[in-house]
Amino acid sequence: MTTNTIPPFGLGTFRLKDQQVIDSVTTGLELGYRHIDTAQIYGNEAEVGQAIADSGVARKDLFITTKIWTENLSREKLIDSLKESLQKLRVDQVDLTLIHWPSPKDALQVADYVATLAEARRQGLTRLIGVSNFTIAHMKAAIDTIGADGIATNQVEIHPFLQNRKVVDFARENGIHLTAYMPLAYGKVMQDPTLLEIAGKHGVPAAQVALAWSLQQGFAVIPSSTRRDNLAANLAAMKIKLSDEEMAAIATLDRGERLANPDFAPKWD
Repeated sequence: MTTNTIPPFGLGTFRLKDQQVIDSVTTGLELGYRHIDTAQIYGNEAEVGQAIADSGVARKDLFITTKIWTENLSREKLIDSLKESLQKLRVDQVDLTLIHWPSPKDALQVADYVATLAEARRQGLTRLIGVSNFTIAHMKAAIDTIGADGIATNQVEIHPFLQNRKVVDFARENGIHLTAYMPLAYGKVMQDPTLLEIAGKHGVPAAQVALAWSLQQGFAVIPSSTRRDNLAANLAAMKIKLSDEEMAAIATLDRGERLANPDFAPKWD
């Protein structure tokens, strides 16, 4: 993985712990996943690292993402925390490091922690850097600091029920790639009549339709699963081509349904 592009299909590990995350990553790698997404706050970097090490997949064939937690955003902590993440993951460098959330209540300035993350990249700790859960205002501050071309992605919640169009439009206008997390809305896509109808026409599960919808817009997706058949089915979404009519029908499902909204979240666009 030597290019600056983020593999479109990744394996998310949010909420997966201990043996569960080891099994998920092990199975995912067996099935052909090569992009693994973790974070300091998930408390599973060591287990992810173990699964990767035991898999026998060459490091050069993998794309590993981690994220800096809010408590580690200060200049004093950020780089040391990333070095600790690398130790847990058993790698010398990750492919992508994201600022997981903007500093709560903007106690710290975007310019400061993004500049420190850029320093970590210069030190060779991470190949690419980016952001997550950044609003338009936060993206503007990051662009002012390191330039839009320095931001590999903004990882935000996107699924048919939260299409996050203002953020998507701003990112596209500025050439910033997007990664969609929770692309299956915690499984809610499986019950939606429109998605089920489209899925029926393609002879696939509704989850594949939701993933194909994101992929067709150019987003990377990082669904998670613990079951082999679901992991395999999700990966098959890359083969689906939705028609313009089907994409338009899914566009009508947006209801601003935000699932990740902790009390320290920024004021959303």
